Amino acid sequence: MKRLLALVLLIPLCGIALAQPYPSKPVKIVVPFAPGGNLDVTTRIVAEAMSRDLGQPIVVENRAGAGGVIGSEAVATSAPDGYTLLTGTTGTTVVSPLLVPNAPYGRESFAAIGMFAITPLVVEVPAASPFADFKAFVAHVKANPGKVSIGHSGNGTTNHIAILQLQEAIAGKFNVISYKGSGPALVDLMGGQIDSAFDQTSSSLPQIKAGKLRALAVATKARIADLPQVPTLQEQGLANFEAVTPSGLFAPAKTPAAIVKTLNAAVNKALADPAVKQKLADLGSIVTPMTSEQFDRFLREEEVKLKALVKSGVLKSD
Repeated sequence: MKRLLALVLLIPLCGIALAQPYPSKPVKIVVPFAPGGNLDVTTRIVAEAMSRDLGQPIVVENRAGAGGVIGSEAVATSAPDGYTLLTGTTGTTVVSPLLVPNAPYGRESFAAIGMFAITPLVVEVPAASPFADFKAFVAHVKANPGKVSIGHSGNGTTNHIAILQLQEAIAGKFNVISYKGSGPALVDLMGGQIDSAFDQTSSSLPQIKAGKLRALAVATKARIADLPQVPTLQEQGLANFEAVTPSGLFAPAKTPAAIVKTLNAAVNKALADPAVKQKLADLGSIVTPMTSEQFDRFLREEEVKLKALVKSGVLKSD
């Protein structure tokens, strides 16, 4: 009888021992694009600092395809335990579900953890391109509808949206080429396989500074510090044209609030690290820490704007 009583008393203690604090094993972050692009570069910088704070390794896995849909779906359908996360943008988490028929996930399929950064977009051509400036580029596009190729990192991405908006703004037509991320697009751009690209500074800036690419215009409201000589699209006569890429971290929906809070704290601590700030600044990105609630509200507001673009016909798949 005494032995039985002792076993009964031990049961709660066993339960406590098994309830290990999060995280108790490595965490995986899925980047839904090929290596070398904006999300990949940004994720690896932030993940390294997060790993030190969480005390566990963070493995970054690239799962490219379908404009980020393949990798995003994999995370949306994963166990909501905080061990499989997604780096995404408004393009992957909000736009793609609006454009893909019978989309396998939606914005509500994810728990917003926190934003990483806001990254400018730039219109660029190979260094050997005959287009010396944006006006010459546009004039050629309008004179040769559908013949000037322009690459982007995948259907539904912020790059893709920017191209669709640019076509409307200049009343021109590109030959739009979709890639599985910025990395492959930049390889083809530098190799002369495509005429131009609309990309983030985080992935393109090193090539621009190395003289391999020529920036024709930035899509921010004001000129950026890293490319002070490059005019904005608004300066080129495209009133109110602005295109940037917000990036952030997501977990599957129904991930416990305590885990989301822990991850949000790790993200924001990483963004506060001077070394992380400098690395992202060197790529033209501006760190943008938020609470998970603020990030979720930001995404909901963006969804309203993007649905309006879909309804107007500006935003559509190629």
